[in-house]
Amino acid sequence: MEFVLIQPGEFDMGSPVNETGTYEFERPVHHVTISEAFYLSKCEVTQKQWHEVMGDNPSYFKGDDLPVENVSWDDVQEFTKKLNKKENTRKYRLPSETEWEYAARAGTTTRYSFGDDDSKLGEYAWYSENLGDKTHLVGNKGANPWGLYDVHGNVWEWVQDRWHDTYNGAPIDGSAWRDGVNAYRVLRGGSWFSLAKYCRSANRNRNGPGYRNQYLGFRLLLEV
Repeated sequence: MEFVLIQPGEFDMGSPVNETGTYEFERPVHHVTISEAFYLSKCEVTQKQWHEVMGDNPSYFKGDDLPVENVSWDDVQEFTKKLNKKENTRKYRLPSETEWEYAARAGTTTRYSFGDDDSKLGEYAWYSENLGDKTHLVGNKGANPWGLYDVHGNVWEWVQDRWHDTYNGAPIDGSAWRDGVNAYRVLRGGSWFSLAKYCRSANRNRNGPGYRNQYLGFRLLLEV
């Protein structure tokens, strides 16, 4: 598994009201400070990588270098637990929603990490207009400015946070938003099944922690 070092920094999280295709739950835009560097996997976790840790492959679309999918948030917690034990560390985990968006944006303020133009999305993402009704090999489209692949499309990516209907009261230090009464967990990035607007850097989705589907996967964080 290859990782990219993400340096500390600041950014405005969420989408402004004048951004095309936005939703109220992507607001208010709020300034966040990431004070600690971290490593984020260059690509979505693959089926081969999952199998090496878990000994199985739950994916609907089979292929060693396809993203693992059909995994729930709970399944991913078990994966990180076993990987940490296997490597005698505690540093592997899901990124927080803030860490995910910070890394996906890679210093940009546009709808996507490459700009605002939907017509260019196919150069960077597998999504509804070029999907072929399936997932595709990770790292097979253009990378964002920080060298991360598939932050737009291919599979939705679980992050650590609980879902909240707005960003009112959200952490501004990069940490995961763990409290709240809503059991749903946050998904980011869109998938092969998604329309373009769902692949925007600020877009977010949710599902129950036990939910599995062939468009749900994840990306792994390694603490420095």
